[in-house]
Amino acid sequence: MDMPSPVSAPNPPAVCLQRISRRFGEHQVLDELSLEIAPGEFVALLGASGSGKTTLLRALAGLDRIDGGELHAPAATATVFQEPRLMPWKRVRHNVALGVRRADAHQLALQALDEVGLSHRIDAYPATLSGGEAQRAALARGLVREPELFLLDEPFAALDALTRIRMHALLLELWRKHRPAVLLVTHDINEAILLADRVLVLVQGRIAEDVPVPWPRPRHQGEARFDTLRRHFLSLLGVPEADGAEHESADGADRRPHNTQET
Repeated sequence: MDMPSPVSAPNPPAVCLQRISRRFGEHQVLDELSLEIAPGEFVALLGASGSGKTTLLRALAGLDRIDGGELHAPAATATVFQEPRLMPWKRVRHNVALGVRRADAHQLALQALDEVGLSHRIDAYPATLSGGEAQRAALARGLVREPELFLLDEPFAALDALTRIRMHALLLELWRKHRPAVLLVTHDINEAILLADRVLVLVQGRIAEDVPVPWPRPRHQGEARFDTLRRHFLSLLGVPEADGAEHESADGADRRPHNTQET
Protein backbone atom coordinates (compact mmCIF):
# COMPACT_ATOMS: atom_id res chain seq x y z
CA MET A 1 0.00 0.00 0.00
CA ASP A 2 1.44 3.34 -1.05
CA MET A 3 1.82 5.79 1.77
CA PRO A 4 1.10 9.45 1.08
CA SER A 5 4.17 11.61 0.66
CA PRO A 6 4.75 14.03 3.50
CA VAL A 7 3.78 17.59 2.68
CA SER A 8 6.69 19.95 3.23
CA ALA A 9 5.93 23.17 5.04
CA PRO A 10 6.27 26.28 2.88
CA ASN A 11 9.23 28.52 3.56
CA PRO A 12 8.33 31.49 5.75
CA PRO A 13 8.42 34.84 3.93
CA ALA A 14 11.60 36.89 4.04
CA VAL A 15 9.47 39.98 4.67
CA CYS A 16 6.12 40.06 6.43
CA LEU A 17 4.29 43.33 7.05
CA GLN A 18 0.91 43.31 8.71
CA ARG A 19 -1.14 46.52 8.65
CA ILE A 20 1.80 48.82 9.25
CA SER A 21 1.21 52.56 9.54
CA ARG A 22 3.42 55.65 9.60
CA ARG A 23 2.39 59.25 10.10
CA PHE A 24 4.25 62.51 9.83
CA GLY A 25 2.14 65.06 11.66
CA GLU A 26 -1.29 64.96 10.08
CA HIS A 27 -0.06 63.14 6.97
CA GLN A 28 -0.70 59.39 6.84
CA VAL A 29 2.20 58.09 4.73
CA LEU A 30 1.66 54.35 5.23
CA ASP A 31 -1.93 53.31 5.88
CA GLU A 32 -2.30 49.79 7.34
CA LEU A 33 -0.12 48.34 4.59
CA SER A 34 0.36 44.56 4.41
CA LEU A 35 2.97 42.79 2.29
CA GLU A 36 4.90 39.54 2.04
CA ILE A 37 8.06 38.94 0.03
CA ALA A 38 9.26 35.36 -0.42
CA PRO A 39 12.91 34.35 0.01
CA GLY A 40 14.74 35.02 -3.25
CA GLU A 41 11.84 36.97 -4.78
CA PHE A 42 12.53 40.14 -6.79
CA VAL A 43 9.83 42.75 -6.16
CA ALA A 44 9.61 46.25 -7.64
CA LEU A 45 7.63 49.06 -6.01
CA LEU A 46 6.13 51.85 -8.11
CA GLY A 47 4.34 54.95 -6.91
CA ALA A 48 4.08 58.68 -7.40
CA SER A 49 6.25 61.02 -5.34
CA GLY A 50 4.96 61.13 -1.79
CA SER A 51 3.17 57.78 -2.00
CA GLY A 52 5.29 56.27 0.79
CA LYS A 53 7.83 54.20 -1.19
CA THR A 54 10.97 55.46 0.51
CA THR A 55 9.28 55.51 3.92
CA LEU A 56 8.47 51.81 3.47
CA LEU A 57 12.01 51.00 2.40
CA ARG A 58 13.50 52.94 5.32
CA ALA A 59 11.24 51.08 7.75
CA LEU A 60 12.40 47.73 6.34
CA ALA A 61 16.03 48.88 6.59
CA GLY A 62 15.55 49.79 10.25
CA LEU A 63 16.17 53.48 9.50
CA ASP A 64 12.69 54.64 10.47
CA ARG A 65 10.06 53.45 12.91
CA ILE A 66 6.46 52.47 12.26
CA ASP A 67 3.54 53.80 14.29
CA GLY A 68 1.45 50.65 14.18
CA GLY A 69 1.24 47.10 12.87
CA GLU A 70 3.87 44.37 12.70
CA LEU A 71 7.07 44.34 10.64
CA HIS A 72 9.27 41.29 10.25
CA ALA A 73 12.41 41.49 8.11
CA PRO A 74 15.75 39.64 8.12
CA ALA A 75 18.53 40.91 10.34
CA ALA A 76 20.85 40.47 7.34
CA THR A 77 19.66 43.42 5.26
CA ALA A 78 21.59 45.73 2.93
CA THR A 79 20.47 48.99 1.34
CA VAL A 80 21.65 50.81 -1.79
CA PHE A 81 20.46 54.37 -2.33
CA GLN A 82 20.30 56.64 -5.38
CA GLU A 83 23.50 58.32 -4.18
CA PRO A 84 26.34 55.81 -3.66
CA ARG A 85 27.16 57.32 -0.22
CA LEU A 86 30.80 56.35 -0.33
CA MET A 87 33.22 57.89 2.19
CA PRO A 88 35.36 60.21 0.03
CA TRP A 89 38.50 59.83 2.17
CA LYS A 90 38.50 56.02 1.99
CA ARG A 91 39.64 53.87 -0.91
CA VAL A 92 37.02 51.77 -2.64
CA ARG A 93 38.03 48.52 -0.93
CA HIS A 94 37.85 50.17 2.47
CA ASN A 95 34.41 51.60 1.67
CA VAL A 96 33.13 48.16 0.76
CA ALA A 97 34.53 46.54 3.92
CA LEU A 98 33.30 49.35 6.18
CA GLY A 99 31.32 48.02 9.12
CA VAL A 100 31.89 44.33 8.33
CA ARG A 101 32.97 42.80 11.62
CA ARG A 102 34.69 39.68 10.34
CA ALA A 103 38.32 38.67 10.24
CA ASP A 104 38.05 38.10 6.48
CA ALA A 105 36.30 41.43 5.76
CA HIS A 106 39.08 42.58 3.43
CA GLN A 107 38.98 39.37 1.39
CA LEU A 108 35.18 39.52 1.19
CA ALA A 109 35.41 43.10 -0.07
CA LEU A 110 37.87 42.13 -2.80
CA GLN A 111 35.64 39.24 -3.84
CA ALA A 112 32.55 41.49 -4.00
CA LEU A 113 34.42 44.10 -6.03
CA ASP A 114 35.50 41.41 -8.46
CA GLU A 115 31.87 40.30 -8.84
CA VAL A 116 30.77 43.82 -9.81
CA GLY A 117 33.69 44.31 -12.20
CA LEU A 118 35.76 46.71 -10.09
CA SER A 119 38.79 44.58 -9.25
CA HIS A 120 40.93 47.10 -11.16
CA ARG A 121 39.66 50.02 -9.02
CA ILE A 122 40.08 48.67 -5.49
CA ASP A 123 42.55 51.38 -4.48
CA ALA A 124 40.74 54.26 -6.18
CA TYR A 125 39.11 57.08 -4.24
CA PRO A 126 35.39 57.73 -4.80
CA ALA A 127 36.00 61.11 -6.47
CA THR A 128 37.79 59.34 -9.33
CA LEU A 129 34.92 56.94 -10.07
CA SER A 130 32.31 57.40 -12.77
CA GLY A 131 28.66 57.33 -11.77
CA GLY A 132 28.31 53.71 -12.84
CA GLU A 133 31.50 52.67 -11.03
CA ALA A 134 30.33 54.35 -7.83
CA GLN A 135 27.04 52.44 -7.93
CA ARG A 136 28.92 49.20 -8.59
CA ALA A 137 30.92 49.90 -5.45
CA ALA A 138 27.66 50.52 -3.55
CA LEU A 139 26.30 47.17 -4.78
CA ALA A 140 29.53 45.48 -3.66
CA ARG A 141 29.19 47.08 -0.23
CA GLY A 142 25.72 45.54 0.01
CA LEU A 143 26.83 42.11 -1.23
CA VAL A 144 29.70 41.83 1.24
CA ARG A 145 27.12 41.65 4.02
CA GLU A 146 25.58 38.53 2.44
CA PRO A 147 22.05 39.94 2.83
CA GLU A 148 18.85 37.94 2.90
CA LEU A 149 17.06 41.16 1.92
CA PHE A 150 18.50 43.66 -0.57
CA LEU A 151 16.77 47.07 -0.54
CA LEU A 152 17.33 49.34 -3.54
CA ASP A 153 16.07 52.94 -3.51
CA GLU A 154 16.20 54.18 -7.12
CA PRO A 155 19.85 53.14 -7.42
CA PHE A 156 20.14 53.82 -11.16
CA ALA A 157 18.04 56.99 -11.51
CA ALA A 158 21.02 59.33 -11.97
CA LEU A 159 22.85 57.17 -14.53
CA ASP A 160 22.85 57.62 -18.28
CA ALA A 161 20.77 55.24 -20.37
CA LEU A 162 23.57 52.92 -21.52
CA THR A 163 25.06 52.64 -18.03
CA ARG A 164 21.62 51.90 -16.63
CA ILE A 165 21.20 49.00 -19.07
CA ARG A 166 24.54 47.56 -17.95
CA MET A 167 23.59 47.97 -14.31
CA HIS A 168 20.27 46.16 -14.88
CA ALA A 169 22.17 43.19 -16.31
CA LEU A 170 24.67 43.26 -13.42
CA LEU A 171 21.92 43.42 -10.80
CA LEU A 172 20.12 40.42 -12.28
CA GLU A 173 23.40 38.48 -12.46
CA LEU A 174 24.15 39.20 -8.78
CA TRP A 175 20.58 38.36 -7.75
CA ARG A 176 20.68 35.02 -9.57
CA LYS A 177 23.98 34.13 -7.91
CA HIS A 178 23.17 35.16 -4.33
CA ARG A 179 19.34 34.92 -4.34
CA PRO A 180 18.42 37.49 -1.71
CA ALA A 181 14.90 38.80 -1.57
CA VAL A 182 14.96 42.17 -3.37
CA LEU A 183 12.75 45.23 -3.02
CA LEU A 184 13.50 47.78 -5.74
CA VAL A 185 11.90 51.20 -5.31
CA THR A 186 11.71 52.93 -8.67
CA HIS A 187 9.86 55.63 -10.57
CA ASP A 188 10.73 53.90 -13.85
CA ILE A 189 7.88 51.66 -15.01
CA ASN A 190 10.00 50.03 -17.70
CA GLU A 191 12.72 49.20 -15.17
CA ALA A 192 10.18 47.55 -12.89
CA ILE A 193 8.78 45.37 -15.68
CA LEU A 194 12.22 44.46 -17.01
CA LEU A 195 13.60 43.28 -13.68
CA ALA A 196 10.95 42.12 -11.23
CA ASP A 197 9.07 38.90 -10.54
CA ARG A 198 6.27 41.04 -9.16
CA VAL A 199 5.40 44.74 -9.41
CA LEU A 200 3.55 46.56 -6.64
CA VAL A 201 1.87 49.95 -7.02
CA LEU A 202 1.66 52.12 -3.93
CA VAL A 203 -1.14 54.70 -3.81
CA GLN A 204 -1.81 56.84 -0.74
CA GLY A 205 0.13 54.55 1.54
CA ARG A 206 -1.52 51.31 0.45
CA ILE A 207 -0.73 48.67 -2.16
CA ALA A 208 -3.27 49.33 -4.87
CA GLU A 209 -2.02 46.72 -7.32
CA ASP A 210 0.09 43.56 -7.06
CA VAL A 211 1.01 42.24 -10.52
CA PRO A 212 3.15 39.15 -11.18
CA VAL A 213 5.47 39.31 -14.20
CA PRO A 214 6.01 35.61 -14.97
CA TRP A 215 7.91 36.11 -18.21
CA PRO A 216 11.40 34.71 -18.81
CA ARG A 217 14.36 37.07 -18.75
CA PRO A 218 15.78 38.89 -20.58
CA ARG A 219 12.64 40.90 -21.33
CA HIS A 220 12.32 43.39 -24.13
CA GLN A 221 10.52 46.69 -24.43
CA GLY A 222 8.31 46.85 -27.49
CA GLU A 223 6.75 43.42 -27.01
CA ALA A 224 2.97 43.58 -27.01
CA ARG A 225 2.62 42.20 -23.48
CA PHE A 226 5.26 44.61 -22.19
CA ASP A 227 3.48 47.62 -23.70
CA THR A 228 0.10 46.43 -22.42
CA LEU A 229 1.42 46.15 -18.87
CA ARG A 230 3.17 49.52 -19.09
CA ARG A 231 -0.05 51.19 -20.21
CA HIS A 232 -1.89 49.50 -17.34
CA PHE A 233 0.52 50.94 -14.78
CA LEU A 234 0.42 54.40 -16.37
CA SER A 235 -3.37 54.34 -16.23
CA LEU A 236 -3.42 53.14 -12.63
CA LEU A 237 -1.08 55.94 -11.60
CA GLY A 238 -3.08 58.56 -13.50
CA VAL A 239 -0.26 59.35 -15.92
CA PRO A 240 -1.29 60.22 -19.48
CA GLU A 241 0.63 58.14 -21.97
CA ALA A 242 2.68 60.22 -24.41
CA ASP A 243 4.21 59.20 -27.69
CA GLY A 244 7.81 58.11 -27.17
CA ALA A 245 7.43 58.09 -23.38
CA GLU A 246 9.97 55.34 -22.95
CA HIS A 247 11.41 57.08 -19.89
CA GLU A 248 8.08 58.13 -18.41
CA SER A 249 7.98 57.68 -14.67
CA ALA A 250 5.35 56.77 -12.16
CA ASP A 251 4.69 60.43 -11.35
CA GLY A 252 4.65 61.63 -14.96
CA ALA A 253 8.01 63.37 -14.79
CA ASP A 254 10.60 63.02 -17.52
CA ARG A 255 13.40 61.15 -15.76
CA ARG A 256 15.72 60.69 -18.70
CA PRO A 257 19.15 60.73 -17.10
CA HIS A 258 21.44 63.63 -17.95
CA ASN A 259 24.59 62.16 -16.43
CA THR A 260 26.83 61.05 -19.30
CA GLN A 261 29.33 59.15 -17.19
CA GLU A 262 29.83 55.54 -18.16
CA THR A 263 30.83 52.46 -16.22
